[in-house]
Amino acid sequence: MGLSALVPGPREIGPGEEPEVFLIAGTRPEAVKLAPVAAAMFAGGRMRPVLVNSGQHPQMVDQALESFGFSADITIKLSRVTGAQAELTSQLLEELDRIYTERRPAAVLVQGDTTTTLAGALAAFWQQIPVVHLEAGLRSYDLTSPFPEEGNRRMVGQIASLHLAPTRESAANLAEESLAGNNVLTIGNTVVDAVLDVAARRAPYGDTRLQEVETKVHNGQARLVLVTTHRRESWGEPLDRVLHAVADLVAAKPDIEVVLPAHPNPAVREQVMTVLGGLDRVTITEPLPYAQLARLLSACTLVLSDSGGIQEEAPSFGIPVLVLRDVTERMEAVHAGCAVLVGTDRDRIVSLASDLLDDSAARAAMTADGNPFGDGLASVRTEQAFAWLLGLQDHRPTEFAPLQKVDVG
Repeated sequence: MGLSALVPGPREIGPGEEPEVFLIAGTRPEAVKLAPVAAAMFAGGRMRPVLVNSGQHPQMVDQALESFGFSADITIKLSRVTGAQAELTSQLLEELDRIYTERRPAAVLVQGDTTTTLAGALAAFWQQIPVVHLEAGLRSYDLTSPFPEEGNRRMVGQIASLHLAPTRESAANLAEESLAGNNVLTIGNTVVDAVLDVAARRAPYGDTRLQEVETKVHNGQARLVLVTTHRRESWGEPLDRVLHAVADLVAAKPDIEVVLPAHPNPAVREQVMTVLGGLDRVTITEPLPYAQLARLLSACTLVLSDSGGIQEEAPSFGIPVLVLRDVTERMEAVHAGCAVLVGTDRDRIVSLASDLLDDSAARAAMTADGNPFGDGLASVRTEQAFAWLLGLQDHRPTEFAPLQKVDVG
């Protein structure tokens, strides 16, 4: 008997009827992680995925979906004035409730920990539609960091019918909250599926400077260091320390090329330009579309980043990550040796980055055991989990266990 016997359902699914499943995305990371699931559902032919753009970051969602050849089936139009969380949440709840009432999906998939995730789950829960939480179980155990994401994912965890944890550590976090058993599955992270797919497509760069940098790398004339820093808690003095550390590295290592996609916030961009704008071998770009960022990542020697997604993606390409944060909810990478928490201490960043750039064996050792976040099959397991939830298959999917490094060619 599938999990569908254990949770409420929105309606009966008739014989031969293909159930509709809503996949709700409001940000680029959500769209990236949901697109492989939609592809797996289309390939499986057992259910119809309906991609919903919540309107939280509508252009970025559309752009990410386009990288996979998809477009949203439903796009919500929001009227944001203040930009406040309460305004966004209230509008999302009202619109999602209306859409759920009109379409009556068999289940709703939400991903991660955004405002869209919380609203999508709440609106479905109130209508007794099963909620499936993709990337469940991440915890920093600090409600102030990341904020409000830590609170969002904890709240969704209390109302989800099925928890799809990316790793065993995430599943263990759920067990600590008495969320364990039949409705928790460890499947890996669909971002691994996404980045391998998109990087292989080699989308053309919109900025010709990036092609020039990549050509130098492929010709053995340079090594690429990617720097991404966008978290609000890093703005100001912490970011200044990071930027000066990057400047120190460029001065010390004449064979490295640095690419830094700058945050669109004017104050942040001004800060970046002030410290790094005049330096040779530093390319500062606009925020990159996901397909271009994935291609760039695959050519790197080292990454300095405060991005959760980068921590999950880089190990698939054998690239170590220095995490520009004091804490991370993705400790699997740290425990596996793929990443090191360096915070924003200038000297520490320079010291560890220099050591890794100088020692190819040390870099290789960090990612020798592959990607602890996935093996490229998480989206297939997600499709199987939905089939089990909806009574379309009678056995639990096989769960993810870390494997050897994926060969990405």
